[in-house]
This record gives sequence, C-alpha cells and structure tokens, in this order.
Amino acid sequence: MIRHTVTFSLNHEKGSDRERQFLADAQRILSAIAGVEQFEVLRQTGAKNNFSFGLSMEFADQQAYDFYSDHPDHVAFVRDRWLPEVKEFLEIDYEPLAG
Repeated sequence: MIRHTVTFSLNHEKGSDRERQFLADAQRILSAIAGVEQFEVLRQTGAKNNFSFGLSMEFADQQAYDFYSDHPDHVAFVRDRWLPEVKEFLEIDYEPLAG
C-alpha cells in the first residue's frame, strides 16, 4: 500500500469561492481516478507550518499509484489547476513498514 499525501497553500483568498471551488474540483476529479482509495481533502490545523490544506489518498500498490500519476485527468489537473493556483506544497508518499 502507498499513501500519497500533499500539504499545500493556495494563491486564493482564505474562504473565497475560488478556494472552495479548487478543493471541490480536487475532490471530484482526483478521487474519480481508478485505483484511488480513501481520498480526503483536509484542512491543516497545526501551528508548526504555513500550509493550509492537505490531500491524502491510498493506492493498493505501485502500479495503481503509477496509473494515477500518469492518468490524463491527473496530468490535466496538475497543469491547469495545481500549477497556477497552488502557492507552495510539500508532497510525501509513505509505505507501511513491515512489523
């Protein structure tokens, strides 16, 4: 299993319609890609960083993750929405440790 996470801040004003639309579109578009499991849009609440939101999702294996990463809907979302609308981000992917 791979857990794909990204924490980010948007260029949009906090609480704006554009912010809400970006988050709704991320949910709608990205969660619909085959192989995406446990998709969540999250609000960052800690005071230890300057990010505002997070996305988290799981994939059964590397093949499912690669399918998502290369999927035309994901590629288009990154190109058309993520790059112009995200101010900063940090992406982290995890695999559980055996034990």
